[in-house]
Amino acid sequence: MTRAGLAALALLSAATAQAGDFFTLKGHGGPVMAIAVAADTGRIATASFDNAVGVWSDGGVPMWLDGHRAAVNALTFAGPDRVVSAGDDFGVRLWDLAAGTSRELTRHAGKVAALALSPDGRFVASASWDGSIGLTDLATGESRRLKGHEAGVNAVVFTPDGDLYSASADGTLRLWDVEAGAERRLVLRHGFGINRLVLNAADGWLAYGAVDGVTRVLDLAADAPLADFTLDRRPILAMAYSQRADRLAIGDGEGYIMVIDTDVWRIARDFRATERGPIWALAFSPDGGNIHAAGLDPVVYSWPLDTLDAHGQMAAETPAYLRDPADMSNGERQFARKCSICHTLTPGSARRAGPTLHGLFGRPAGTVTDYSYSATLRGSDIVWSETTINALFDEGPDHYIPGSKMPMQRITEQTDRTDLIDYLRRATAPTGD
Repeated sequence: MTRAGLAALALLSAATAQAGDFFTLKGHGGPVMAIAVAADTGRIATASFDNAVGVWSDGGVPMWLDGHRAAVNALTFAGPDRVVSAGDDFGVRLWDLAAGTSRELTRHAGKVAALALSPDGRFVASASWDGSIGLTDLATGESRRLKGHEAGVNAVVFTPDGDLYSASADGTLRLWDVEAGAERRLVLRHGFGINRLVLNAADGWLAYGAVDGVTRVLDLAADAPLADFTLDRRPILAMAYSQRADRLAIGDGEGYIMVIDTDVWRIARDFRATERGPIWALAFSPDGGNIHAAGLDPVVYSWPLDTLDAHGQMAAETPAYLRDPADMSNGERQFARKCSICHTLTPGSARRAGPTLHGLFGRPAGTVTDYSYSATLRGSDIVWSETTINALFDEGPDHYIPGSKMPMQRITEQTDRTDLIDYLRRATAPTGD
């Protein structure tokens, strides 16, 4: 199916969805890892494990932005017609939505976990697991690095005057002088990695969420804790703030969305949004009336805050990789663990991170028409067979097909590889036998 055909299938489930309505956004082929909202237009951008960015407008079809070579973890609007995205391919890309083009701004030496736009719109900051923070000029493309963290950087947020807060897996929260390219001070040292930050400079507070479940708010003037909403749920994976609604939302690894009234510092809502699995991403609508959220399934859910628990949980089917291993043969279990999140077994790739495996045996690599391959696979002479599939998982994709999009993984036991191949031979056969 063509890209246009796929886009036509990926409609908003509520064609005229407005803030205050419950609606969903469907079309991605993998879990949605980040959500951004344009304050002026309400357009929603979504970043997914399927290597793509979707840009959604009310009553329309998504614009698909394909250019990353691995999962997309972070994105931000950089004006009405520009989006910046970054992910597991170490790259930061700038998209011109009007022209439908993109260019790579900079590359890190590790995955990029978060992005932030400077108040003047000039710079984008990129938090990377290589331990550095990238500062890239959107106009010139000039990029430099802030270094000082001792582990991966998970979150960044600009202050109104252009300084930058950063949080890291090393458990520290730091403040940087962007102009000088130097650390101003170590704000705090938490015992566990810090995953997310939200800043309200006008009211003088900074909230952070950590691996150990700590959800804490700092009074910046007093340099002391202002409020603590830590519950026995971990890790904290998502945070979002609406100044118009005076609401702070927190998503955790157990599938809860906690909404805090920041005017009086109390919990206004505490909603179990998923039956199983985490909340990966949160964002408010521009008026603060809706909270957009994403978990394990490839769908964004948007709940009105006033009726948050009246529309039910995320209604995801159990993904193959989360099924009980006791209910599967060893070959199917290997597929579920290693392959199912990226590949379908049915005709059509469904915007997954990898092509469909339907009709796999005897197929030349790089030839599924509805999937965008790397140049490495498009130019490959590999034909998929018992021998080549065995070699792929024996050596690992990074050695067997260097430069492809396939993640680094091996199946070390020959019996497991044999069982997987036997399962794939049956499950991918066009006739089903």
